[in-house]
Amino acid sequence: MADDRETHRHFILEGVTTTELFSRKAGGSTPNVPEQDRGPHAAVLRRRLAELRTVADEAKATQMDAGLVDDIGIQVEFRSFPSVDLLAERLARESRGIELLSVRKDAETERTHATVLVPDGQLDHFENVISAYVQKRVDSRGRPRDNRLLVDAIEDLRHATLRALWTDAEDEFPTVEDEGLWWEVWLPIRGDGRDESARFRERVGLLAGDPTAPPDVGGRRAQPDLFELDAPTTAPGPYVADGELRFPERTVVLVHATVRQLRRSMLVLNSIAELRRAKDATEFFDALPVDEQQEWVDDLLARTTFASPDADVPYVCLLDTGVNRGHPLLAHLAAQRDLHTVNPNFGTGDSHGHGTEMAGLATLGDLTPLLETTEPVSVEHRLESVKLFDNEAETSTDARHHGYITQEAIARAEVAEPRRARIFGMAVTAPDNRDRGQPSAWSAAVDSMAADVDGAGDCRRLIFVSAGNTKDTSRANYPEGNDTDGIHDPAQAWNALTVGAHTELTDITEDDTGGYSPVAQKGGLSPFSTTSLIWQSQWP
Repeated sequence: MADDRETHRHFILEGVTTTELFSRKAGGSTPNVPEQDRGPHAAVLRRRLAELRTVADEAKATQMDAGLVDDIGIQVEFRSFPSVDLLAERLARESRGIELLSVRKDAETERTHATVLVPDGQLDHFENVISAYVQKRVDSRGRPRDNRLLVDAIEDLRHATLRALWTDAEDEFPTVEDEGLWWEVWLPIRGDGRDESARFRERVGLLAGDPTAPPDVGGRRAQPDLFELDAPTTAPGPYVADGELRFPERTVVLVHATVRQLRRSMLVLNSIAELRRAKDATEFFDALPVDEQQEWVDDLLARTTFASPDADVPYVCLLDTGVNRGHPLLAHLAAQRDLHTVNPNFGTGDSHGHGTEMAGLATLGDLTPLLETTEPVSVEHRLESVKLFDNEAETSTDARHHGYITQEAIARAEVAEPRRARIFGMAVTAPDNRDRGQPSAWSAAVDSMAADVDGAGDCRRLIFVSAGNTKDTSRANYPEGNDTDGIHDPAQAWNALTVGAHTELTDITEDDTGGYSPVAQKGGLSPFSTTSLIWQSQWP
């Protein structure tokens, strides 16, 4: 070990549980669905269905004119009454190809919105549902088969718009029609396993003229026969970024487009299950520079034993901004052949500084107690690095999905040295709190790699993820601000170890600081680390 660091005991909670008798009674809570006046309520829904039939006929003609022979249909949005449970799963019918794409809850109106893909000719299914409701249909044993709970919960149904596909935070939906931005597009994986990604890229290609062109190439005019209402725009055509994330039920890609471009193309919208705003990473940790004298470093090096490059030891693989191995404390542990990058144009060096600082922490931790002693130090692990981003600006402009980049980075290290024992450390997170612990494409990618979903668990990985930084405004409310700032994406991943921070640095010795006192006491939570929903630890 690098030092004899004080250990922190686990909290053992005892005497706080009670024993209850197990109940074998089946079933859950009764849905909150008040009864409606069946006749008038059914009449309203049937009028909406009639309107949808007109839209469906127009959509079919548009899609056939574009050369589509399958996947013809429309997306329908079902909206519940306020504070009423919408039994969204009952809207889907796999045998008819009717697929539930997304469900979202409007916190302001307390309505639930469900978006359903209805293939050509399948609107009749919902007419049958309403007919059974009006007739109060029962089966041969007299049990209700009238769909009451489902139909009574539906206040309205209509052709789904772009807004209906939005499942991110409500206030994140873009409000400017012609501003290009990156969208996180979740595509369905059909029951027969067809690759919707290739089909989606082809349809965006029809809209943009060239789906492989970068988003800064403008002036393209889309084909008018693919649109519903709006005239073609002269804004840069939509662009699908390289790479994708694949999950059992969804494929996630990034698309650069405006609201207007996505909204006007029925072909593109019908391919999408969910839309979210792509995240900008990352709010890197800000570290104070350490102005140590060169002779102190030389002294530490003289009494430190480093694991040799051919030793059978564990490796710490850092997924960050690269590592500058010219530092004398890192040169012994990070061989040039073990420095990788997701983009050859980036190189492997660190122009930002964050990755090199993390390498220092992963090597020796806090240098202060080591420099103050004369005891020998032994480092029994080595370092690897995979550069995710070229610089701080790159993190907000890179077109590729952060989850995809993470998967690529892990693969680079494993392909280079497949037999090494390693752990992965990633102190790169998105700067916002909008996920509030809900899974995202990035966290799902981390979960998938940790559990080795693609390899059926044969090559599971130990991945450490930082919890993220608190905002400047919340630090003034320490320690409450640590809890109000939620962990940052992808730290909500279930299969990774999310690491927050406590502080040992409470001695204030600088000049002109006589009246200063530490914000956090020794051993307390760090004011800079968000801690909501995580366990505390100290790296390394």
